[in-house]
Amino acid sequence: MTQTLPAAAPPAGAGRPAPATEPDPGPRPGPRGRGGPDPDLDRRVRLRSFSAESLGILLGSAAAALGLTWLVYEQLLPLTGALGFWLVWYVLFLTLHGAVTGLLWGRPAVADRLIAVMMATAGLLIVFVIVDQIAYTAATGHAALQHANFFTQTMAKTGPLDPLTSGGVLHAMVGSLEQMAIATLLSVPLGVLAALFLTEIGGRPARPVRALIQAMTSLPEIIAGLFIYALFILTFGLRQSGFAAGLALTVMMIPFVARGSEVMLRLVPNHLREASFALGASQFRTVWTVVLPTARSGLTTAIVLGMARAIGETAPVLLTSGLNRFMNGNALSGWQTSLPLYIYDAVRQPQAAMIQRGFGAALVLIIVVLVLFTVARMAGGKAPGELTRRQRRQIARDLRSDNLKGAENG
Repeated sequence: MTQTLPAAAPPAGAGRPAPATEPDPGPRPGPRGRGGPDPDLDRRVRLRSFSAESLGILLGSAAAALGLTWLVYEQLLPLTGALGFWLVWYVLFLTLHGAVTGLLWGRPAVADRLIAVMMATAGLLIVFVIVDQIAYTAATGHAALQHANFFTQTMAKTGPLDPLTSGGVLHAMVGSLEQMAIATLLSVPLGVLAALFLTEIGGRPARPVRALIQAMTSLPEIIAGLFIYALFILTFGLRQSGFAAGLALTVMMIPFVARGSEVMLRLVPNHLREASFALGASQFRTVWTVVLPTARSGLTTAIVLGMARAIGETAPVLLTSGLNRFMNGNALSGWQTSLPLYIYDAVRQPQAAMIQRGFGAALVLIIVVLVLFTVARMAGGKAPGELTRRQRRQIARDLRSDNLKGAENG
């Protein structure tokens, strides 16, 4: 006969039976600032990694391709020329790199690695070309930039045989600034309005406008100068001047500003427009108070990029502005030289001093374009609708003020 032992008394403080035994899941992830985040969940996942093995394969393929190219190109075949040598090396390098990658990681990785290598080499080639051009321009024109008169004088009293201590590009700098100001004042309203028409109205009438903008974007720059020369100078009798050059630059800037502005306006979320319409605002008020302020940084970027695109063009101003050597601050009357036209005229001269002046002016133009691109990058750094620090501080102050008023009324 089985004897049942009495159950042990439950421990003090146990008011209810213990739950079923479960494995301890460990510390649960909490929000940031409250218990700390889970390191496993917050660990950044790197989709691409460049390991030592990949670097070894890359360098080994390059070295093997170099040796094979030297053997075939220089020893076995009667071929010469640096360009052909490096083209053959690059083809062999891609072939060897793809073969080794296929042996180690299989065929699916071959296309990915080859495309990555081609994109990287294309980027390096572009950077090399840009650095080479800037370095060559700076090396040729730095002698002119060493003299302060290069920025404070004109060429009115300077001849081609005069030394670099005489003459400068002041008149060309003033001409470029005035012509770009005219082009910006005319092209920005037209380009932004065209972008607003395409994004906010659209429909069937927007198709010819978009087609015209795309056609103007792909046209050669000389067409803009020929258009202004034929229509305004030959037909209406307008003299060659800075204003005519500004009109030619306007024709160039409008499609770039319109296309860039259209892209930025399409990034504005539609729910912002719908919220404005729900509050009873008209379409004009929605565009003026919601759409344009939201896309302000992007519109600024499009405008500055259009300016940087047009300021370095020589072909449009070659037929419209005229070439002079003295200061002309009146863009509406008389010939007015710009920096691209000054460079075009200086580098064609046989004198070494004039060539150095031309390359010095080219370096000044490069610096101006670099400043414009930097401004565009800084202005377009935020996404459409993203608040600045000043705006966030203002919203925080308003919230604190509302909370204090609510506490006082309560």
